[in-house]
Amino acid sequence: MLNKAVSRRWFAVVFVIVCAAVVAACGSSDKSSDSGSSTTKAAGPVPEPTSPVTVTFSSWVGTQPDMKKLAAKFHQEHPNITIKFQNVPAEQASQKLTTQIAGGEPPDVAYLDSSNVNDFASRQALVNLDDYLSRSKLVSANDYVQAFKTSAVYQGHMFGLPIDGESTGLFYRTDMFKAAGIDHPPTTWQEFQADAQALTIPAKKQYGYIVFAPESAYYWYPWLWQNGGQLLSKDGKDVLFNSAQAKQAADFYIGLTKYSPKDFLNSNSYDGRVAFASGKVAMYMAGAWFAGTLNGEYPKIKGKWAAAPLPKGTNGCATTIAGDTLVILNGSDHKDAAWKWIEFLSSPENMSAWTFGSPNGTTLPPRTSLLDSPQLTEKKPILKGFADQMKCGVANVIANPKWPKIEESLNDHLGKAMYGDQTPSEALDGAASDAKEILSR
Repeated sequence: MLNKAVSRRWFAVVFVIVCAAVVAACGSSDKSSDSGSSTTKAAGPVPEPTSPVTVTFSSWVGTQPDMKKLAAKFHQEHPNITIKFQNVPAEQASQKLTTQIAGGEPPDVAYLDSSNVNDFASRQALVNLDDYLSRSKLVSANDYVQAFKTSAVYQGHMFGLPIDGESTGLFYRTDMFKAAGIDHPPTTWQEFQADAQALTIPAKKQYGYIVFAPESAYYWYPWLWQNGGQLLSKDGKDVLFNSAQAKQAADFYIGLTKYSPKDFLNSNSYDGRVAFASGKVAMYMAGAWFAGTLNGEYPKIKGKWAAAPLPKGTNGCATTIAGDTLVILNGSDHKDAAWKWIEFLSSPENMSAWTFGSPNGTTLPPRTSLLDSPQLTEKKPILKGFADQMKCGVANVIANPKWPKIEESLNDHLGKAMYGDQTPSEALDGAASDAKEILSR
């Protein structure tokens, strides 16, 4: 599950959904058929189809052995439903789905980056799942971690089921910490800055931390929230990310550039793994996916690294979350059968198998009951800190189709600040000016 985590992180920075040009196509279809597909409200469990049905599933995980096993298990339990995988690269998934909707040939189910659910829901492209949830004995909307639930809710209704996720934590090189006389990971901003400074030895080409200009906004968000700042007002109409708290957080964050290797500044978080694995940097902010990467790609440094929650700010614990969500397309001919599939994947047993239960999986289940399960830390001890942080995770998803363009500007300005072309304050004011103009259109 590494590739999807990496693609999510990189692609979210620059992607602006293009479905606006095909709004009519997105919301024009609400088909039904004889095969148990219906969105009419009813009581009791959703019925099985009375004749064979094929449910098309668009995703970038269809070739993975774990997903193939789940599909085979599903077919045994629901013999009249066959899952047909439509494989698409993660970085092309949203654009491909937009094209399919515009052409009147959407899949029945799609595996979406959680940050894109609101965009498609706002264009009436997705099925409202409230009725299905009310009839389910396997899935409860109340069991989802709030930040993940937020990403699946549009105008008070749930349009997707979060299937996997991660919170952002701090990876650190225990061998480098020991050499510098540091006996524990930082727990406050002050400790973090002091450790980054102590671990930076330019003459040895060693640095305390690593930042990436192309992903500057995403990795700034935790510092913003920890300092009591926000992106936009609750109604999405006012820009808040250039407040005094936000500028203080930006000063701190951009200031960390002097403890980061300059030759990686224009890189991205996935390529930056090389700097951490080679001992060029001692601290690295990343999601739980990175644990799996280190175990799989860099076994020689086993025992020389560990993970911890992010240091807390004046406003306490806060971190970004990312993940994937299962959605049913409004143009599906087999909505009930499609629900059976996403309900099956979202059951506790199968969600566990897909996330921490997978041999090499280091993603987390977005259901609170599973995060609290002792099984999780028994199988994957490295995930404990990330699981704890999920509860203070914040969704950077804004239910406004104009937000991606605003975020693109914010990312661009903060990146310029990392290069010294602007001060952090100027960067936020510049992005805020752009945001106000975008919101006024």
